[in-house]
Amino acid sequence: MSSHAHAHAPVGGELWTRPFGILVAIAALGGVMALWRFASGLGAVSNLNDGYPWGVWIAFDVVTGTALGCGGYAVALLVYILNKGQYHPVVRPAILTSLLGYGLAIVAVTIDLGRPWELWKVPVYFWRWSHSPQLEVALCVAAYVGVLLIELSPAFFEKWKASPDAGLRGLGRKGMGVVNKAMMFLLALGILLPTMHQSSLGTMMLLTGPKLHPLWFTPWLPFLFLVNCISMGYGVVVLESHGSANAFGTRRETGMLSSLAKVATGVALFFVAFRVVDIALRGQLGALASWYGLAVFLELGLLVAAAVILTNDSKRRSPGPQVLAALLLVVGGTVYRFNVYLVGFRPGENWSYFPAVPELLITFGIVALEIALYVAAVRTFPILAGEPEPARV
Repeated sequence: MSSHAHAHAPVGGELWTRPFGILVAIAALGGVMALWRFASGLGAVSNLNDGYPWGVWIAFDVVTGTALGCGGYAVALLVYILNKGQYHPVVRPAILTSLLGYGLAIVAVTIDLGRPWELWKVPVYFWRWSHSPQLEVALCVAAYVGVLLIELSPAFFEKWKASPDAGLRGLGRKGMGVVNKAMMFLLALGILLPTMHQSSLGTMMLLTGPKLHPLWFTPWLPFLFLVNCISMGYGVVVLESHGSANAFGTRRETGMLSSLAKVATGVALFFVAFRVVDIALRGQLGALASWYGLAVFLELGLLVAAAVILTNDSKRRSPGPQVLAALLLVVGGTVYRFNVYLVGFRPGENWSYFPAVPELLITFGIVALEIALYVAAVRTFPILAGEPEPARV
């Protein structure tokens, strides 16, 4: 059965299972910590200071979280730009993952900045900060969340079209027609916006100047952040696909993911080669013989290990090695972003930072909420493609 023949359908089943309840409890605990932050200020829940004005909420929840949400962007490049239609079954779940990743990144930024009632000023008075990369990230991320929600809306409309309620059926038909007419424009925005804000996340660290270690401070930071998010996006798509197959019993797309792995391998090796050449041309090879050099070897070594697995034909076609390689891609990309935003950032000898327990609890709560919302969405709406696996006797 070809991938094109797989219809999207809700996986159904009981929602309030014990694992789902645990996720909700962790998310609720994170919510309590977030309320504490708004009631008592940053100092009560975090170890942020004047030297480290950003911490785990920015480095992980935003900078890394949006990259983990780039599965939709990475797959869209293949399906709609390079015309690789065989990857279409993973587009809708990738868009859902992107929507949740970006949406909750906005939540994390709001917790970090505070004063959510002032957010309306960002799009209204944007002209005052027209040269700010932070402004570009804020506007592009907010717009991208709206685009992702519209791109995912056919899943809601399909469910409403099958509703016994005549009003919902009519709304589903009309909504589907409107989205189909606007889809080409939405796809263009869906590719343009991540390209802009992911590169701008790299641009922001150029503003730190000599405070960022030379192993990471390079004029190519915007480009490296863009390439990095693509490789992470492919890794997330593989993990999401196999995770859904294990959790919900949907058909595995092992063959299609094997083909996708070839693309991910090329992107990862390009990133590694570009990083090494850039470090060499800037005369920083000697800096690799330091503790900071170990961090570089870790980020690049994880990507090389993933590429080694994926260049082996038999391993690339097996679910286990696919998952391991995808995990290495994701972790390697995460380490790179942490290195740029935290490890390689040197505000001065008198400053140090390690996240406080409430900070971590808020981050864990955001991650748990994202997983819980994903589970609720795929059980309720036609997100995943493929019929359930035949029962094994």
